[in-house]
Amino acid sequence: MVHADTVQADVTLLLEGTYPYVRGGVSSWVHELITGLPELRFSLVYLGATATSAEEVPQYKVPKNVVALHRYFLMGEEELRAAPCAGNPAYFESNAALHEWFRNPAAPLDEQVFDGAVLQGGRATATCIKEFFHSEAAWAEILRNYQRNCPDASMLSYFWTVRNTHAPLLRLAGIARTIPATRMVHAVSTGYAGLLGAMLQRLTRRPLILTEHGIYTKERRIELLSLFLRERQGSLDAMPADGLELHEQLWLRLFEGIGRLAYAAANPVISLYEQNRQRQIADGADPARTRIIPNGVNVERYAPLREKRPDRIPNVLGLIGRIVPIKDIKTFIRAVHLLSARLPDIEGWLVGPEEEDPAYVDECRELVRTLHLERHIKFLGFQRIDDILPQLGLMVLTSISEAFPLVIGESYASGLPVLTTDVGACRDLVEGRGAEDRALGSGGSIVPISDPDALAVAAYELLSDPARWHAAQRAGIQRVERYYRQSGVIDAYRDIYNTIGGA
Repeated sequence: MVHADTVQADVTLLLEGTYPYVRGGVSSWVHELITGLPELRFSLVYLGATATSAEEVPQYKVPKNVVALHRYFLMGEEELRAAPCAGNPAYFESNAALHEWFRNPAAPLDEQVFDGAVLQGGRATATCIKEFFHSEAAWAEILRNYQRNCPDASMLSYFWTVRNTHAPLLRLAGIARTIPATRMVHAVSTGYAGLLGAMLQRLTRRPLILTEHGIYTKERRIELLSLFLRERQGSLDAMPADGLELHEQLWLRLFEGIGRLAYAAANPVISLYEQNRQRQIADGADPARTRIIPNGVNVERYAPLREKRPDRIPNVLGLIGRIVPIKDIKTFIRAVHLLSARLPDIEGWLVGPEEEDPAYVDECRELVRTLHLERHIKFLGFQRIDDILPQLGLMVLTSISEAFPLVIGESYASGLPVLTTDVGACRDLVEGRGAEDRALGSGGSIVPISDPDALAVAAYELLSDPARWHAAQRAGIQRVERYYRQSGVIDAYRDIYNTIGGA
């Protein structure tokens, strides 16, 4: 815990790996939400994997209406240090029922199973960790499940996956019992934050609000598949039928299961656009509880940047985001390589943190060297977006998965057209949703994912045609000013908080 509550919070925000220690689109959204509602008191609960130096200093100036900031980490080594014991059969019976529900969630989870397996029957976290990792009952349960469900898989891989998937769940139950009183709880994802929200809703009966920017289970599947493919480079073994090894399937089933628990406990369940709302329903959310609140942009902040733009369109492509596989940085690099044959002065700026996946960053830098692009590609790390936007000719997103990227709206507000892959709400943002929106014109271009040739062609067509570029600029400015103002988002959440908090 960073500092303690001095007064009861109106809203407790549950934040997994984001604000205020990690920069990014979701973190920016959280910061704008808090600062936009100064009349409310917020308590922040940050969930990380393991304590790192990067998570010791907030990356944002925490607003004055934040009354507490709590920090917890879900992975550690204390489970390795305990003496053997017999174990509690009742807990393992509940745990088996929970996992059976994960496999076959035909009906709502029995409350007794939730209390016994998820909340651990109210017992001390240290006791449950000891029993799960060092008891005879746990070992017998692991062997029984292995022999019944996957006898041909690696026992070593199965054993460590079971341990690693359960460690965070065991800690969360203890964390839930330490969270101070609040009027309402707001989880900003499913996953561990959403599960903690479901625990708090069950323990305190306070309302739970859930907002998903991206669909957590979809993004975890992409990350697991990307990791799997990188680990198999050069392997001649046959691919598993669904593209994932057993231990990766176990992780995914866990995330799907705890996502359903969060959906069942939350009301409302909020997404950013219709496609994701439908995905939430398919994953178990009650349609009657779902609603859409698109992201918004502080237009007034970015509008002055339009006057700072040079008269000539800069031959500079910018990608603002984390240097991680899901952003497909390599496609951006390859597109710049193709463009350099037609635009010798083209530059590609990679603006964002590099700490999350150092191995992938090394691969990207090696690709730059292999293609002899040292003069064209710049790794700039974190920068003030206000300093970067006026220097760019196009904002580029090469992501293989996105929800509703704030950077598109920020680019539009600053007078910058966008070139993006056809993911999430990006097509709506570029081409418009309804007839009136589409009549404004295109704010840039849409290309398929992982297609550097298409990306290079689209970038060249915009950069080399000033009339088309300026038409896209006008369309983007009009679209963000008319449909995506931050004030609309703040008003929507103020209404939710006032309605639910006063219930």
